[in-house]
Amino acid sequence: MSIHIVALGNEGDTFHQDSRPSGLIRTYLGRSPLVSGDESSLLLNAASTVARPVFTEYQASAFGNVKLVVHDCPVWDIFDSDWYTSRNLIGGADIIVIKYNVNDKFSFHEVKDNYIPVIKRALNSVPVIIAAVGTRQNEELPCTCPLCTSDRGSCVSTTEGIQLAKELGATYLELHSLDDFYIGKYFGGVLEYFMIQALNQKTSEKMKKRKISNSFHGIRPPQLEQPEKMPVLKAEASHYNSDLNNLLFCCQCVDVVFYNPDLKEVIEAHKIVLCAVSHVFMLLFNVKSPTDIQDSSIIRTTQDLFAINRDTAFPGASQESSGNPPLRVIVKDALFCSCLSDILRFIYSGAFQWEELEEDIRKKLKDSGDVSNVIEKVKCILKTPGKINCLRNCKTYQARKPLWFYNTSLKFFLNKPMLADVVFEIQGATVPAHRAILVARCEVMAAMFNGNYMESKSVLIPVYGVSKETFLSFLEYLYTDSCCPAGIFQAMCLLICAEMYQVSRLQHICELFIITQLQSMPSRELASMNLDIVDLLKKAKFHHSDCLSTWLLHFIATNYLIFSQKPEFQDLSVEERSFVEKHRWPSNMYLKQLAEYRKYIHSRKCRCLVM
Repeated sequence: MSIHIVALGNEGDTFHQDSRPSGLIRTYLGRSPLVSGDESSLLLNAASTVARPVFTEYQASAFGNVKLVVHDCPVWDIFDSDWYTSRNLIGGADIIVIKYNVNDKFSFHEVKDNYIPVIKRALNSVPVIIAAVGTRQNEELPCTCPLCTSDRGSCVSTTEGIQLAKELGATYLELHSLDDFYIGKYFGGVLEYFMIQALNQKTSEKMKKRKISNSFHGIRPPQLEQPEKMPVLKAEASHYNSDLNNLLFCCQCVDVVFYNPDLKEVIEAHKIVLCAVSHVFMLLFNVKSPTDIQDSSIIRTTQDLFAINRDTAFPGASQESSGNPPLRVIVKDALFCSCLSDILRFIYSGAFQWEELEEDIRKKLKDSGDVSNVIEKVKCILKTPGKINCLRNCKTYQARKPLWFYNTSLKFFLNKPMLADVVFEIQGATVPAHRAILVARCEVMAAMFNGNYMESKSVLIPVYGVSKETFLSFLEYLYTDSCCPAGIFQAMCLLICAEMYQVSRLQHICELFIITQLQSMPSRELASMNLDIVDLLKKAKFHHSDCLSTWLLHFIATNYLIFSQKPEFQDLSVEERSFVEKHRWPSNMYLKQLAEYRKYIHSRKCRCLVM
């Protein structure tokens, strides 16, 4: 591919033309980093009557492999002496450069009046650059009196150059000197922009010609259609907060009962939830000692608000279960005790709805001082040891999500014996847990611990069919509402465990994890991986994971060329095989057309125009 530039005009001083070492074009070709190669002067019109050559041809390489041909015509006589050559030069040009010296106004007007109209007729949507070279010697304004209609002895003004550029639709440049800035960055930048535009246009025209040429041949290249869109899996919304909130009202697995100062029962609760939120309750239920907490305000709050009653003569003690009776806690503060049901509902909801709590307390306590006193005690209960109470502004916590307590604090009790009331036996190992959390988060566990089953009365419960690591991941989800499987195999095992205990949201999380992992694998890794995708499909179907099984079928069909070469591909059922063949990508028809096209291209009768 080549670019043809025609430069017209003389940018030198009329009285010192022979003494100038080089002109605009030659200086640019010698200094531009994008142009390489030797330049040669070739006289295409050897007229003996002309002292200087009519034009000079420069040949070089631009942009690495683009041939650059420049015809520099310093004199305009070529339009008078050889119209045919000049017309061919302009007609074959990709870019035209018109240059003049700003101190030669006589030549400028002569060119403008005699040769510019000729050039306008010969132009055919070719970009034109007008370069005004030199520094004006006299910058005084020309005379405007009626007698002085022309001042040809002065410089060519900027206005006159811009007017000429408007007539030709050209780009106007003023080059005060032929140094690196004006030549390389200013003139060179504009010229190279038009060179790139010319290359783009020629490339586009060449591609159009190729398409037209290919359309005349017998076979056109086949068009590869896009693969079918994969099924979209929608994640199930979390109900973690509502599960724990409902635990307060269902009265299942209760292990603590609060009483007012008159020893009347106020409300039942669960140690594990209260300890997950407050160090005051950790201290009260002996989960932590005063030495562990090392905060006098928390110790003082615990002593001022609560007292544990273990008296066997306590009213109603004889009716309590002889196995593991709930712990009795006396609330010393009468005002705080009157609002305790609202406070516990606030804690079980995630301890973030401060405005609702304050409104509920105001309904029971008319005095604003009493309301403030109770709110401050709630803040003390939620205080972090060793830190200044940061819950000064309740409204700032209104926007926080309920999970900011439970998803971090309950993890503290995961696989820990503290407050544990059930132990799972798995593969010879034991895993302690808390019935309240299991009942709140899993309906199967709730039925198991509260129905007429052996597990409802047993502390040690064996678990079969899952590994210890998988069951711990399952418990981690129940405690924290999140999980992070180690890989696709672990995610599939966790999905099976979730299906066994009917935890649908965990199933969806595992499905999304498996899909994300498979989608992120490049084709080379899919071809070399040891994971049996067909076995994964069968497990998903067996465990009623319809979304994952449908997605896996589409995934096998979309990557047909990879999975069809694996031995497990033969394990697909007839129905699955039929689905994969129907939705395979690329289609069988496309592969046949591609084979025919390649055969046609490489035959002796046809030569590929693209390759």
